[in-house]
Amino acid sequence: MSATVLDPKTALVVVDLQKGIVGLPTVHSADTVVERSGRLAAAFRAKGLPVVLVRVTGGAPGRTEGGASGGGQPPADWADLAEGLGRQDTDIVVTKQVWGAFHGTDLDLQLRRQGVTQVVLTGIATSIGVESTARAAYEHGYHVTVAVDAVTDMDEGAHDNAVEKVFPRLGETDTTDAIIKLLG
Repeated sequence: MSATVLDPKTALVVVDLQKGIVGLPTVHSADTVVERSGRLAAAFRAKGLPVVLVRVTGGAPGRTEGGASGGGQPPADWADLAEGLGRQDTDIVVTKQVWGAFHGTDLDLQLRRQGVTQVVLTGIATSIGVESTARAAYEHGYHVTVAVDAVTDMDEGAHDNAVEKVFPRLGETDTTDAIIKLLG
């Protein structure tokens, strides 16, 4: 991990910590990811910095070798945000239909309106929603930091590849406690 720096206007972006996803089997405890994301959210709110809670309610229409996931309608509460995030009225909630939180949403517009120059990412799945959002944030010109102990995946190899190979090329990586300490 590098020496992480936080810009004065940094936003926390929490990816897909919702009932239908935190209940899936993951490499690391989803409860721990929610707890650490909740602590980061509280620290960001205490500093008056934006907290973005992202949820997914659909999927891209293209064919894949993996086929369609789920098959059928998800439960009514599938997209409800995890309670451990402590959602506040001031939080930005983004609902997406694809892996990344920037495509087809107003996330970039909302961040730019608030003068955000950096995002800190947490969530599930490391190699899917988190990585797609990190790549898009980087491509949009944001500084990117991933709280590597507040992300997990359904596949250990995919998680490790994202954390060890992809994220360091897109920005910085650090731990929840180190990021909270940087917030002061």
